[in-house]
Amino acid sequence: MTKKTNGTHNAKFRLKLSERRFILILGDFLVAAIALLIALYIWGSGDSWYSFSVEFLKYRAPAWFYLLPFIWLILLVDTYDNRKSANIRQTLRSIGLVFLISVIIYLAIYFAVEPNSLPRLGVAVFVVAATVLTLIWRLIHIRTFTSVSRQQRVVIVGAGKAGTALVGVISELDPPPFKLIGLIDDDPAKLGTTIQGYPILGNHENMAEVITNQGITDLILAISNEMNHGMFQSILTAQEDGVNLTTMTETYESLSGRVPIDLLESDWVVRAFLDRAPTSGFYRLAKRLMDTLLGLIGLVALALLSPLLAPIILLDSGSPVIFTQIRLGRGGKPYTIYKLRTMKSRSDMEKEALVTTTNDPRITRIGRFLRKSHLDELPQIINVLRGEMSFVGPRSERVELVQVFQKEVPFYRARMLVKPGITGWAQIHQPYAETIAETATKLQYDLYYIENASIWMDINILLRTVGSVLGFKGR
Repeated sequence: MTKKTNGTHNAKFRLKLSERRFILILGDFLVAAIALLIALYIWGSGDSWYSFSVEFLKYRAPAWFYLLPFIWLILLVDTYDNRKSANIRQTLRSIGLVFLISVIIYLAIYFAVEPNSLPRLGVAVFVVAATVLTLIWRLIHIRTFTSVSRQQRVVIVGAGKAGTALVGVISELDPPPFKLIGLIDDDPAKLGTTIQGYPILGNHENMAEVITNQGITDLILAISNEMNHGMFQSILTAQEDGVNLTTMTETYESLSGRVPIDLLESDWVVRAFLDRAPTSGFYRLAKRLMDTLLGLIGLVALALLSPLLAPIILLDSGSPVIFTQIRLGRGGKPYTIYKLRTMKSRSDMEKEALVTTTNDPRITRIGRFLRKSHLDELPQIINVLRGEMSFVGPRSERVELVQVFQKEVPFYRARMLVKPGITGWAQIHQPYAETIAETATKLQYDLYYIENASIWMDINILLRTVGSVLGFKGR
């Protein structure tokens, strides 16, 4: 009974993924604040005017300097993805990219402003100190929570389609979010078999024995069909003994950021979205205000960059500069989308392929740069201001593609419950889809966004999109 008691104890004090993310963000802010203090001390110690003192902090350091920890968190926003924050290699790559972006921004300001108008030493020390301290903290975080995750011992109840799909998601994650011991199923034909290396440990009759012997802390319910009374009673008994229970759908969504469309019932769209934020008046109003504000800022950028980009496009591949196409928006309503042209002028080539592919021969030389930098999306600001699009939402598609995907991909039409976006949850996770399978995966991300949409989620997506733009991740 010792293992069972330990499992119960762990279940009480286990942190959810959202709580782990909060601790990660809090730790990042604290080390950034320490980096700020280090920067102030070194800067002040070398200052012949005030030296390091209260007067230095009040009068020498400008007010914006104290915002550096918050700016640092904004730059780190893309690293708060659960799959990235737990992986050492991804963490090193992400923090290295943040450091590089910080240096580029710093150098741009350094050479753009007048001499002595920027606390150059203070900013430089902050960037270096924040990078080093954040890296140390992240390695501690990974080591700590990887150890905690190993103590979370999980069994999936149900080895059918749902259980198999969940095993697939868990197998993709490195490191794994918990230690999956195996599965339990009442089908006698499955006993003794494995699913991607994980054994079928038994059925409801020996569930209590498996929990005790294996020190199980969690059960994930993945039974698609009707549950028999014996299985139901065994699960209730396990919960009474302190084992944590979660559903397959909840776990799948939290680990992958996607909705498992192949496992949903036909009325899921109605049940899931009836009272969700995307249909509420307050969310729509706040989203529209944000779109209008950002759209006006984007309009200024469009006005400044168009005189530079238009001649280059004309010289590279002729006219037109602006590409227009009919897309389907919210509710399936057609509208005309505007983009800077990145492909050869309309010809039979456009009819040959509905989807842009890797190394597509239709893309022009300047078009490849525009796509990499996402500058080709700038004219869509007009669509946003006209209310046809939002900054954040599912990618809009051509009528021909929608007709194909609706036949092949379950719930595809549900993505039109909200306005299409310039960027979105699906775009930052899987920027492009060339096949039906990839389109289905992208839809899973879209439905997750629609189901969980909020202003904070939109802001998170926008900030992560900035990292994608700076990293030239377009195609």
